[in-house]
Amino acid sequence: MKLGANTVLFGGYDMETAFNHLAMAGYDGVEVSAIDGMSEHLVLDRWREIAPTVKRLAAAYNLELLAMEQPSRDSAKMEAAMQAAVEIGIPIINCGPGGKTDDPSTLQQTIDELGALTQMAERYGIVLCVKAHVGHAVYNTPTTLKVMEAIQSPHFGIDMDPSHIYRANENPVEAIAAVISRVKHVHIRDCKGRQQGPGTPEMQANGRGDINLVGYIRVLHEHGYSGPLNLEIIGAKDYSIEQCVTIAAESRGHMQACLQACGAR
Repeated sequence: MKLGANTVLFGGYDMETAFNHLAMAGYDGVEVSAIDGMSEHLVLDRWREIAPTVKRLAAAYNLELLAMEQPSRDSAKMEAAMQAAVEIGIPIINCGPGGKTDDPSTLQQTIDELGALTQMAERYGIVLCVKAHVGHAVYNTPTTLKVMEAIQSPHFGIDMDPSHIYRANENPVEAIAAVISRVKHVHIRDCKGRQQGPGTPEMQANGRGDINLVGYIRVLHEHGYSGPLNLEIIGAKDYSIEQCVTIAAESRGHMQACLQACGAR
């Protein structure tokens, strides 16, 4: 498994600050944030201008470009994201499912949208991943399984985030085992309690919450998962650099300990 972090943790700072501090914390790679409003990192309206900088930073800080997060399913925005991914050399784009929980009509709409975007991903030669998300049409294991059944393309995968599964009142260790055959990306973070939001950034740091992340990572290892394990911490845009670095380093240490505990490193 490759340990990475989404640059959105450093959303209040420029990309070089994010790459620099994630490299110092010992990460293998990064997930580049293209999330409007949470960062000014990979701004898709200017991706041609920004792409050379991303490649330069990855080389300078010896960080593998593991993925991009672009949550929208808008076809024009996603096509720009895929064009940027090809130019930069990013193999995976993670998006959100949209729709509403327990509304079958929006679940079908989500499946249709993701199916069309998967066809686009095939043309560009990249992988599109989606994760279960609290409040959206795909929010738990049963809805994730429906999407997996509907979209069989090798250019589509599941992005598993234990914090969303936990907040859907499921056991993430059991949930990951049910969908592991199609997992191509993991967003990892902790969570204290089962409320709708993930909590403050520091409480999303791995090891601070209630989720059995050791067991979760053990299941990944036992099934031969070798893809990205990317920390995703949201809400830290106004945090000091010291706070962001503390969260990054603490979480990286916990991730490493989990890998060692299950014999993966």
